[in-house]
Amino acid sequence: MSTRILVAAASFALGATLLVAPANAAPSTVAAAAPAQFKAAPIDWGKCKDDFLIDSGARCGMLTVPLDHADPTGPTIKLAVSRVKHKGQKYNGVMFTNPGGPGGSGTWVAGYGQFVPKDVGKTYDWIGLDPRGVGESRPALSCDKRILKIGTRPPYDPTTDDIRDRWIAKAEGYARDCGESASARLLPHMKTTDIVADFEVLRESLRAGKVSFYGFSYGTYIAQVYATLHPERLDKLVLDGVVDPRGIWYESNQSQNVAFEKSISKFFRWAAKGNRDLHLGRTAAAVEKTYYRVLRRLARNPINGVGAADLSDIALGAGYAAFLYPEVASAISEIANEGTAKQARMLYVSQNPVVPRGDNGYAAYLATICTDAPWPTDLNKILADNAAQDVRYPFITWGNGWFNAPCRTWPAAPAPAAVEVAPYAGSVLLINETFDGATPISGAREVRRRFTHAVLIEGVNGTTHSGSLSGVGCVDNKIAKYLASGKLPDRRAGDVSDIRCPRVPAPPTGLPGAQHRVEANFHTTPRLG
Repeated sequence: MSTRILVAAASFALGATLLVAPANAAPSTVAAAAPAQFKAAPIDWGKCKDDFLIDSGARCGMLTVPLDHADPTGPTIKLAVSRVKHKGQKYNGVMFTNPGGPGGSGTWVAGYGQFVPKDVGKTYDWIGLDPRGVGESRPALSCDKRILKIGTRPPYDPTTDDIRDRWIAKAEGYARDCGESASARLLPHMKTTDIVADFEVLRESLRAGKVSFYGFSYGTYIAQVYATLHPERLDKLVLDGVVDPRGIWYESNQSQNVAFEKSISKFFRWAAKGNRDLHLGRTAAAVEKTYYRVLRRLARNPINGVGAADLSDIALGAGYAAFLYPEVASAISEIANEGTAKQARMLYVSQNPVVPRGDNGYAAYLATICTDAPWPTDLNKILADNAAQDVRYPFITWGNGWFNAPCRTWPAAPAPAAVEVAPYAGSVLLINETFDGATPISGAREVRRRFTHAVLIEGVNGTTHSGSLSGVGCVDNKIAKYLASGKLPDRRAGDVSDIRCPRVPAPPTGLPGAQHRVEANFHTTPRLG
């Protein structure tokens, strides 16, 4: 397994995929025009702070870009950038990367080239970027560092009017806090088109005529918009965990509610096979019953400070990635059988520390999701949509809804419509597992239809989100061959996957041990990418 695998990529949210852009919607011209007006300065490369980047031989620096690309002579902001330069005489150019989110720090992904088989990654300059408002970029968004603090949130399922009203107040309060925060000036300028414009400034700063792009999850949508606005600037595209451009973003979240129900059912089945160790149930149905019984118990009385919403977020990890099954199952088992929640608390707190800017990822996520396209403002519609889906898809529906609920009253106006992703004739390699909950495979098929030379690799019956370069040879070797030669595998006729590969495997059933050690960023809160 690669040293780091982003497991987050689903906009866990209540409105996160709102309106589909009309077919005749004009792409945003603001982002497209900006690079021609703003003179990109070279980056002063120096030492990196991140251990993974240091071990990967990276250098780090800051890129200056306009705060508002429509005002290139106005205020500027700084974005954290990293680079691992190519090694050897063969050079295939610059490789932009993005690990997803929105709101995910991306500088560390510059080290991902080492995981491409046969040293092909070493023929590129791999570039990582903390998008505007994120991570080490300045200013960085933050509204309330305690918003995700363990034990402070009601259960997701609004079984009483009080629970419902507390969530509504919490969402409205967070949106208000963001509008009053020190970094509020960023909020009108956090759209995907702004991020694409930043990448264009970065390309100019690197003096690269063309760039390739390796995107995970939300990073695949950045690449789609880049291909729409700057098709002449792209060389090769690898898109893993493909966002459906038809549902930006409210409808995407509704699609996730359906897809995660299928994904988590695979986890319940896996846990049942390990019942001798886990004691969660001998069948998938029994494990599912145990899980919801534990949630109801935590909703009444949190254990070790762990409430029902906290465990729901932990369980979501199993919906994102098969290799997280043991840790999630063990945490649930401890509560069900021992009455303690020490493991669950450790997992949750490690990913949601109450520290300055501890909500940075969440704030940046909302800043993009809430403004890329219109969002429903009718509370009754939102509640009705979630109540209807919860009947059949209870695993994440209400959690997804409340996570994105601040979009209803977000303090920055959304774009009139999402960018309509245009047909693209360049070469593209798409990767998606069959039961990816965060980015359902229907999105990859839609992009394959629009990108007329794209080839789709399907991880058959897999549930892992954005799991390429994690050791599945059938997938990784084809990525290496494409990046080495530019030649794609053959594209089949019809609306189908072109290549069927084994899925990212689940670990052996049972409790986690040394053989199950997870080397991953365990995102307990949902993200689109």
